[in-house]
Amino acid sequence: MPSRRTTSSRGSVVPALGRSEAAPEEPLTVAAVARRLGVAPATLRTWDRRYGLGPSEHAAGSRRRYTPQDVARLDRMRRLTRAGVTAADAAQAALRQAPAPARRRARGGGGRVLALPGADETARGLAGSALALDAVAVSATVRATLAEHGVVATWDELLVPVLTAIGERWEATALGVDVEHLLSECVIGELARVTSRLSRPAARPVLLASAPEEMHALPLHALAAALAEQGVGSRLLGARVPADALGSAYRRLGPPALFVWSQSGATGGTDLLTELPRLRPRPALVVGGPGWPDEVPAGVALARTLVDARDRLLDAAA
Repeated sequence: MPSRRTTSSRGSVVPALGRSEAAPEEPLTVAAVARRLGVAPATLRTWDRRYGLGPSEHAAGSRRRYTPQDVARLDRMRRLTRAGVTAADAAQAALRQAPAPARRRARGGGGRVLALPGADETARGLAGSALALDAVAVSATVRATLAEHGVVATWDELLVPVLTAIGERWEATALGVDVEHLLSECVIGELARVTSRLSRPAARPVLLASAPEEMHALPLHALAAALAEQGVGSRLLGARVPADALGSAYRRLGPPALFVWSQSGATGGTDLLTELPRLRPRPALVVGGPGWPDEVPAGVALARTLVDARDRLLDAAA
């Protein structure tokens, strides 16, 4: 789970997103690009003819060749179409999101480019879409990555770095609240798609809530989707859940487990946990987020990562 603002992660180890090999330095032929991306040469020619996603390098007397930027656009096109985005929409997103070279990133997280050291083309493309307030492209990228890599990898390796960069940009420049809000809304929408598609009816769903006065609930949506991938249903109460409302839902549902998120130390008071109704059998109590102290009451588990929180709740639901 994130450990700062809504954005960073503590020690989670998941597969890297995107392709493992580096982008080619030398321009490539259509046949070479087709082999690299796993598509037919005829498909590349069609994308060139219909959508303008063709090779951009041309020398007199030789065939046109694909530059690394061309290949990145085509890879984005391939990912989006495989995730169910129409070819026309995928092409528009790919053309808009030509990746910026790393050396053009702004210092200190300012300017019009986010600082994403070590990020792959997918993360840089998502950041560019968010900065442009392009909700269609943001949603398409998140949807494609969820479909290809799953919730945990998408959260830890794509969303957390981009959200962290946006947060750092805001801290340095006081700019970017609109960007964070748009990105968060798009991410919540795509995570909700996963949750609704994969969740199974449960007589006793896991209960997820933010602490009283806690404004952030995005990590709860990631956790709900991660549970749904494993076939476990949940009830998500969202942000700023008053203590009495949480206690009422806790008593009425009798969940196998309760998870409470706190982003800020001002919201992570442990009194909330000790004042919950006494149920038999006693549900598992799990908390997450940097708002909680390192020492939590006996019988309460502190989850440091999305995987940790998911697995503890899965054990309880089992």
